[in-house]
Amino acid sequence: MVQLDGSHHDWFEGRRAPCVLMVMVDDATNRVWAQFFEAETTHASYDMLEGWARRYGLPQSLYVDRDSIYRCEGVGSIAEQIAGKRPQTQFGRAMEKLGVQLILAHSPQAKGRVERMNGVLQDRLVKALRLAGINDLAAANAYLAQTYLPELNQRFQVPAASAADVHQAVPRGWQEALSWEVERVVQRDWTVVYQGRWYQLDRATAGLGLAGQKVTVRRLRDGRIQLERGGVKLQWRELDRRPLRVRVPVVPIRPAVGRQKPAANHPWRLQRIGSVRKARQRRPGGVRRVGISGRPPLRSGLPASPTRRTENNHRARGHYRLSS
Repeated sequence: MVQLDGSHHDWFEGRRAPCVLMVMVDDATNRVWAQFFEAETTHASYDMLEGWARRYGLPQSLYVDRDSIYRCEGVGSIAEQIAGKRPQTQFGRAMEKLGVQLILAHSPQAKGRVERMNGVLQDRLVKALRLAGINDLAAANAYLAQTYLPELNQRFQVPAASAADVHQAVPRGWQEALSWEVERVVQRDWTVVYQGRWYQLDRATAGLGLAGQKVTVRRLRDGRIQLERGGVKLQWRELDRRPLRVRVPVVPIRPAVGRQKPAANHPWRLQRIGSVRKARQRRPGGVRRVGISGRPPLRSGLPASPTRRTENNHRARGHYRLSS
């Protein structure tokens, strides 16, 4: 286990603005690694872990305070709540991806080893920087890595209880884990918006059906951008401005028109079949005679053949049926 903490102090005694010294201490051997930064940020924590990993490997666990860099106070998404996972910071996500357990201390006294080291450095390192005439961060970090920390570790480092070194090997692509990742939805024109910039996906990704789907936008510490979907890196190019949206004209839907009567000169009105049939079926006065069969007479003028059922009904009633 390695303890990590940031010490805010006037390290240069007014020769420059106050800054922070990020300190890592091995809990088993009291080995120290430290670097100066302008502020205690996620980027600074990434750089500290990289410096330690390049020298000794990845630790099994990190013991840190409950700063917002390491602990997320927000409410998790619905998917996280269903899965029973707590929301993570970017640093917490990176540690989970690298297999490093992140342990949050409940008090400064819980991480007493790194707190005591901060007190030692605030006394001795301030004087060493003054005697060396160092007034800027670049020179101070070089002095720490090349001179001060090797002497400090040689003097105060102790052997571990076990000779086995349980540091993990640095995995392949571990630099991509020390980044900032967010999810963005691919627009219908295959563009992705991130921090006010538009990224156009390559046409080769059209077959993946990404429109309307979420992709991971990764920003590395050197500023490079990566777009990824399901572990596959996507090809893209950055647009110099917001793409123009093509507006498709909306054609108004015409209301349904009711049934209209044909005009006087419509061919349907010129057919004689309908007019002759109506003339034969109608009697003067607008009354049409229906025979005993219950059906209009034939064209020849003869009555239609009655059916047995109709004939029986009319015989029982004893009258003809008239209809208009």
